[in-house]
Amino acid sequence: MIETLLQGLLLGGLYCLFALGQSLMFGVMRLTNTAQGDFIVLGSFAAIAGMNALAALGWRNGLAPFAVMLALMPLAFGFGYALQRWVLNGTLGRDPLPSLVVTFGLSIVIQNLLLELFSADPRSIETGGFNTASIALPDEMAIGVLPLAIFSVALIATGALQWLFNGTRLGRAFRAVSDDKEIAELMGLNSHTVYALATGIAFVLIAVAGVLQGMRTTVSPADGPLLLLFAFEAVIIGGMGSFWGTFTGALLLGITQQIGFRIDPGWGIWIGHVVFLIVLVLRPQGLFPKTRG
Repeated sequence: MIETLLQGLLLGGLYCLFALGQSLMFGVMRLTNTAQGDFIVLGSFAAIAGMNALAALGWRNGLAPFAVMLALMPLAFGFGYALQRWVLNGTLGRDPLPSLVVTFGLSIVIQNLLLELFSADPRSIETGGFNTASIALPDEMAIGVLPLAIFSVALIATGALQWLFNGTRLGRAFRAVSDDKEIAELMGLNSHTVYALATGIAFVLIAVAGVLQGMRTTVSPADGPLLLLFAFEAVIIGGMGSFWGTFTGALLLGITQQIGFRIDPGWGIWIGHVVFLIVLVLRPQGLFPKTRG
C-alpha cells in the first residue's frame, strides 16, 4: 500500500503539470481551454521534432530533452501570448460559449495537423535511459528518477505561481483584472495585455508538461482529450483558480487511480472519475476554491 500511495503521488505530480495552465487561465480570465490536452500533445511532438533535429546534428546524449525543453519555453510563451492577444481575447465576455467553441476548434485543428505531420503512430522522447532509472528504497521498493523529477517540477511550478500571484506586481495585475476588469482598466491596466501575459505563462507550463509526458511514455495525436480530462478533474477537485488546490486535487486523483489499478488493472481511471463526481456533487466549488480579495 505504501508503494501504491507513493506511485499515486508521483502520478499526481504529472497531472498537476497538465492542470496548472488550465488553472491559471481560468483564475485570471475565467476561460476554460478545451484544447489544453491537445496543446500538451503538441508540446510533446514539438520536442520530438526538436530531438530529431539535434540527432541530425549528432547530439544524442541524455541532456538533449532538457535542452529542447529550454528552447521550447520562450517559443511557447510567445505562441500563448499571440494566441490570447489576437484570438482568444475576442471571445471573452459574460457568455463562455465563444471561448469554448474556439478552443474546441483549435483542438480539432491540432489533432489533424499532428496526424498529417507525424501519422497516428505513438512516439516518445529518447532520454538515454533516464526514464528507466530508479532509486532503491527499503523493503525492496524503488522510485523512478523521472517521476520524482516530474513531481519536483510540479511542486516548484505550483509554488512559483503562488509566489507570482501573491508577491509580484504582475501577480497583483492578474488578481486585479480577475476580480474586476473594468475597475482595473480605470486604474490604468490594459486587460488584454495582462490576459496575454497570463496565457503566455500558462503555455510555458503546457510545453514543460508536454516534454515530460513524452519522456515518460508514448504519445499520439489522439491523446489530447484524455489529458484534458485529467487536467479538468484535477482543477475541479482542487478548486478552480487555486494553485495549491490544483496540486492537491491532482495528487488525490493520482492516488485514487493507483489504488484502482492495484484492485484491478481496468479500474484505475474509472475510480478516478468516480472520485471526481463525488467531489463535484458534495463540494462543487472544489476542496480549496480561490478566495477573492
